[in-house]
Amino acid sequence: MAAPELSDRARTLLKALVQRHIRDGQPVGSRTLLEEAGLPVSAATVRNVMSDLEELGYLHSPHTSAGRVPTAAGYRLFVDQLLQVQPLELDAIRILREELNPDRSAGELVQSASNLVSSITAHAGLITVPRPEASQLRQVEFLPLSGNRVLVILVVNEREVQNRIIHTQRPFSEEELREAARLVNQRFAGQPLSAVQNRILREMEEARSRIDTYLQAALDLASKALDQDEGDDEYLVAGESRLLGNATPGELDRLRELFDAFEQKKDLLHLLERCSRAEGVQIFIGEEAGYEVFGDYSVITAPYTDGARTLGVLGVIGPTRMAYERVIPIVDITARMLSSALSH
Repeated sequence: MAAPELSDRARTLLKALVQRHIRDGQPVGSRTLLEEAGLPVSAATVRNVMSDLEELGYLHSPHTSAGRVPTAAGYRLFVDQLLQVQPLELDAIRILREELNPDRSAGELVQSASNLVSSITAHAGLITVPRPEASQLRQVEFLPLSGNRVLVILVVNEREVQNRIIHTQRPFSEEELREAARLVNQRFAGQPLSAVQNRILREMEEARSRIDTYLQAALDLASKALDQDEGDDEYLVAGESRLLGNATPGELDRLRELFDAFEQKKDLLHLLERCSRAEGVQIFIGEEAGYEVFGDYSVITAPYTDGARTLGVLGVIGPTRMAYERVIPIVDITARMLSSALSH
């Protein structure tokens, strides 16, 4: 059903009420709203318009106050029709350019992007970590360390270098490790990491069946190295404490539920998966996200790419009374600058 067309006066008052509530976090009364909107009408007229907006579902009255606060529908109308997006501050652009430097590794860029949107918006930042299919093995090297330890040097995609130490069942000589790396690179270089891991497991079984101990050792080294590559994090959240700083006493219980959702991941992952299949900035206000736990919060996301394909989404989670005119361009521009850095 199409939303009813509002009069210019109703739109002006709704916009002023949303902006005042975002700024103060308190219900807005008619006299306060009249002062905020600056319209040449009486307080009684403002009360009548507020009642009409409440009947239409754009406002509601908390039990403890005569004032009104916006509903999710009120925020949605505000974002879609009344919002004036602000240009990003020069200081913020400078920080983004410095931190999202193409010379940094993909892992560092992804982590930085989440931290950046959190610090600039003062909300929680989140970013999905590129899936294994988006990472290709270029080269691996094994170097002997003391005892049964081996230094693994992985080159992923074009130039991302990852170093890690694995523990083996026996010590290996430098020559053995060099030959093992040659075998692994010959078989798997240029393939997606997830496919490499599956092939290694399959070939380990085949090598075991024909008692090819040398190949078995090489595959075992590669398996240990790649098992540690992707980790358990499917997305990163930064700045959860900022949500506490912005919360009113009445919001703390809902915030605890949101933190539980961060830990359990399931609902948030489903939401981010929906965002990754869409183009451009996506805005979910309150229950629009489809999960009760987000009832008092908004999620704003934008996809990031490597120039050829979408790798994930970057976004923020904050209270529904966030400064949308500022947060939306921050998320959008940060995702674009991250994409540019990854494209290089």
